[in-house]
Amino acid sequence: MTGSTTPAGTPPRILILWAAEASVNLGVAALARGSRDLLRRAHPDAEFVYADYGSRPREIPFGLPRSLLRERVQGRFGMQEYLAGFDLAWDTRSGDSFADIYGVPRHLTMSLVHEFTVEAGTPVVMAPQTIGPFATRRGRALARRTLRRSALVIARDPRSAEAATELGRAPDLTAADLVFAIDPPEPGPDRDVLVNVSGLLWTENPHVDAAGYRRAIRETVQGLRAEGREVALLAHVLESDNPDNDVPAVRALREELGEDLEIIVPTDLDSVRGAIAGANLVIASRMHACLNALSVGVPTIPLAYSRKFAPLLGSVGWETGFDLRHDDLFSLPPRVLAAASQVRREDAEAAAARGCASLEAVLELVRTLR
Repeated sequence: MTGSTTPAGTPPRILILWAAEASVNLGVAALARGSRDLLRRAHPDAEFVYADYGSRPREIPFGLPRSLLRERVQGRFGMQEYLAGFDLAWDTRSGDSFADIYGVPRHLTMSLVHEFTVEAGTPVVMAPQTIGPFATRRGRALARRTLRRSALVIARDPRSAEAATELGRAPDLTAADLVFAIDPPEPGPDRDVLVNVSGLLWTENPHVDAAGYRRAIRETVQGLRAEGREVALLAHVLESDNPDNDVPAVRALREELGEDLEIIVPTDLDSVRGAIAGANLVIASRMHACLNALSVGVPTIPLAYSRKFAPLLGSVGWETGFDLRHDDLFSLPPRVLAAASQVRREDAEAAAARGCASLEAVLELVRTLR
């Protein structure tokens, strides 16, 4: 790989941007682990360094866009020298932040780090991720430059590939989410149905009707139990002061439905993947809870709240699921119960195989960056 001036024979240094295994958001943690496990197959002796909001190197002051711009001019922290010390930068954008729907400042901050890394002489790969949507002229301009300056661009679903092409840079490849690159976990205790309750949707939010969501989840759990199925409630975000933490929502639902309802509060990525691997079915509002399930061959019923779910899951052949933005929440529980009786493990295992196979092509591209 090009970029670093490290001597020949020295293990390559790879910078993983916008993902870290220490993240309380287990979807972001999965991106970090999947990135490492995938890239290690191409470069077994590589050194990995992670840069995310919760684990920021002091040399990259990305608290605010103006801090990055000031550092680029003044060089007080040695940002450019630091970025030049890597052989490859792997830009994950936290999976779905290559967009302006989370605000232009976030999009600008991430784009500036990408730009300055390229200026430092280190090739930057846009890792498998959602591309778009871009609702503003400034957002589209930033995205267009980022795509043009990338050594490789990998979309993780066909809709994202279309978005990149519309901006003038067709992706080099469309591949599955990085969760499919993670080594299989040791399965946890046998359980029947895990229901992931999203803290993001439990209270007022810009995505779905919170009261309708709470009612739909409650009635789904009640319906499953009435059919004799054993249910455990799953948090897919670690307990923290993060406002969209799943744990308070899980506990609130158990208080409503009874103390005999098991709750699962994971301590890290391994614990949540192990719990999921031991289940027969996962019903989830967090996309990476669905992806973690499919990646270990466990059927899932996604309860989507954004456009990123359907194309990404469909890219590995998984079509079962509902969209909370458009499906009638009053009639949703019986439809979820019907789907729960129809999904098959062999279909989930086939989806896992498709996801893994698509990422092998990513490795071939990464190996060309020499």
